[in-house]
Formats: sequence, C-alpha cells, structure tokens
Amino acid sequence: MTPIRMEKIESASRIVMSFIEAFNQHDISAMMHFISDDCHFEIASPAPDGATITGKPAIAQYFQDVFTQCPQANLKAEELLGFGIRCILRWRLDWSDPSGNTSHLRGMDLFRVQQDLICEKYSYLKT
Repeated sequence: MTPIRMEKIESASRIVMSFIEAFNQHDISAMMHFISDDCHFEIASPAPDGATITGKPAIAQYFQDVFTQCPQANLKAEELLGFGIRCILRWRLDWSDPSGNTSHLRGMDLFRVQQDLICEKYSYLKT
C-alpha cells in the first residue's frame, strides 16, 4: 500500500474519531465541524428501516434532542476500520436515564468521508 493511500485511510479514521470525541463532550458545534452541509445521516430507529436526516441543521437538532433525553450519553469505539473513504465503526453507547438507571446499546456505523468531512453515516443496531 502506498503512503498516500495509507494517509487517506488514516485521515478518514481520524475524522470519525474526532467526531466521536466531540459527541462524548456533547459539543454539537464541534461535531458539525466534521459533517458536510448535505450529509446523509441514517439512524437505526424506528425499526425496521430507521429514518434519514439530511443536512447540518437537521443533524444538529437530532443530536440536541439526543443529549436532552440522554445527558450522560457516552459513545465508546470498540473497533474502527478504515477503507479509503469508508470507515466501519463498532460501538457501544452508554447512558443513564433521569432516575439514574443505566443502559446501553451496541451497533455499527458505516461512514463515507470526502474532503475531510463525513458525508454519509448509516447506523445498524443490535437489538
């Protein structure tokens, strides 16, 4: 593999990891720094096909709602694989509800990164 190709693989992975770090800080502004204006963001619910959110404003609002409902949300990257402009992330999301009960979900996301921005994210959830 050439150094240029390796740099592209590493670059996409670094961008996804930076997005996760911003998520864990609940910093929506920083998260949007890594999202393209026309990003196609597919979430895993409602079953069976999920829902699609398109564009920075709608994605920012989605995360505002997530952090309001789950103010303790923390995303752990269990594994991240880079394939050029694609990344696969296996993750675990932990949170506490307002009563202090803890819970978690596990799943995978498929990202497409172009020009150093996430332009697609497809989520798959283990239920």
